[in-house]
Amino acid sequence: MVAAKDLKLGAFFFGGVEMDDAGAGLPNPMDRRYSNEECWQATLDYVNSAKEAERLGFDSFWTTEHHFQYEGYEVIPNGLQISTWIAAQTTKLRFGAMFNVVPQWNPMRLAEDFSTLHNLSGGRAMLGVGRGTVPREVLHLNDKGVSIGSQDNPDQQADDAHNREIFEESMEIVRRALDNERFSFQGKHFQIPLPGIPDRGATVQDLTLIPRPIYPYEIWQAVTSPPTLDYVAQVGHGAVFWNQHHSFIKRHWDAYGEKYAAAHDGVQLEPHEKRMLVVSYRIEDSMEAARASALPGHDEFWKFLGPYGWSRGYMGPDGKPSPPGLIPTLDESIENKTMLLGTAEDVAAEVQFLKDLLGFEYLTLFPHHLGDSYKKADEQMARFTEEVLPLLT
Repeated sequence: MVAAKDLKLGAFFFGGVEMDDAGAGLPNPMDRRYSNEECWQATLDYVNSAKEAERLGFDSFWTTEHHFQYEGYEVIPNGLQISTWIAAQTTKLRFGAMFNVVPQWNPMRLAEDFSTLHNLSGGRAMLGVGRGTVPREVLHLNDKGVSIGSQDNPDQQADDAHNREIFEESMEIVRRALDNERFSFQGKHFQIPLPGIPDRGATVQDLTLIPRPIYPYEIWQAVTSPPTLDYVAQVGHGAVFWNQHHSFIKRHWDAYGEKYAAAHDGVQLEPHEKRMLVVSYRIEDSMEAARASALPGHDEFWKFLGPYGWSRGYMGPDGKPSPPGLIPTLDESIENKTMLLGTAEDVAAEVQFLKDLLGFEYLTLFPHHLGDSYKKADEQMARFTEEVLPLLT
C-alpha cells in the first residue's frame, strides 16, 4: 500500500470563466456569451492557480483542450502551449492535459509539440490523450470527417467507430515518432510518408521527428468504456478513471492489471501502477456548508456534460450503469463517490475508503467547480494539503 506521504497529488482545472449564475435551470448554457476579455482573465487566473499548486506541493497540474466555448466552460484551447508558459514559471510541477483530443490533431504535430514542452521543462510533461466530447470542436479541427459518438447512443455508433479508428492510428504514429529515430506508418487513414515524394534525388522512405523526448515520458488516457480499457492495457498507456461509481472503478482498475499482464508477457503491475483516480471534492467547516458550496458548481457541471453522456458510469437503481441522459443530483454524486464533501475529516474518510479500495498512488483532485472563483479553488487545494492529507494513512 502506498503511504499517504508518497501520493502523487494532481490538480485538474477545466479552466472556465467565473459565473454568478451557476446551477441547475436557467440560463441555458448556450445562452451565455462571455467576452474575450473575460475568457482571457480566466486564462491568467488559471496560470496563477498552477503556480499555487506548485507552492502547495502538488505533483502535477492538469489542463484541458477545448475550443470555441464562448459559454465559458473551458477556455484553454491548447494545453501544451499553456503548459509551456507554466513550465517557465515553475520548477518542480509536472503537467499534462486531460486530455489532448487526438482526432483534432495532426499526430506528428502533437508529437512535436509534446516533445518540445517535455524537453524545455526538463522532463516534466505527461502526454494525456482522449477521443473528445464536443462535436462542435472536433468536426472543425480535422480533415477526416471525425466527430464523436458514444456507445450509449446507437445512432452515433458509426461516428464513434470512425473516431476510434482515427485515434488509434494517430496514437500509433505518435508513439513511433517519439520512440524511433526513423518512423513510417501505413494504415487505413494515414500513410506516412506519402508515397513518391521526391527529395534531393531520391524519394522519402521515412521521417524523423525533431525534437524527440530526451527524458522518459508517460502517456495517460481516459477510460470510459470496455473497448478503451482493452486498448489502453494493450498499448500500455496509463488509465485515468473519473465520474464512475466506486465499484465500477474497482472492477475496471483490477481488470486493467489483468489485461496488462495478458498483453505484456505476464508482467504483474502493483495496484498503484499505471492507474489514476480523479475525484471532485469540497471542504467546508460543516457538511451543510459543503453541500451549499458545492451545489451550484455540481449542477452546472452536469448541465454542461450530462447531454454528452458523462453520467454513464453512475450506478442505476438496478446496480447496473445508469441509462443515457442521467443528470445526477448532488446526492447521487455523493452516493457514487464521484463527489467527496464535508469537513476535512469527512473528506479524508472518503479518500481513505477509495485508497484502501484501489491502492492508488496517483490521485488527481478537481477543486475548481464550474463557475467557482479561482480564489475558491486555490483555497480548496490548500485545505486538502493542510487538513486532509495529514489524516490519510
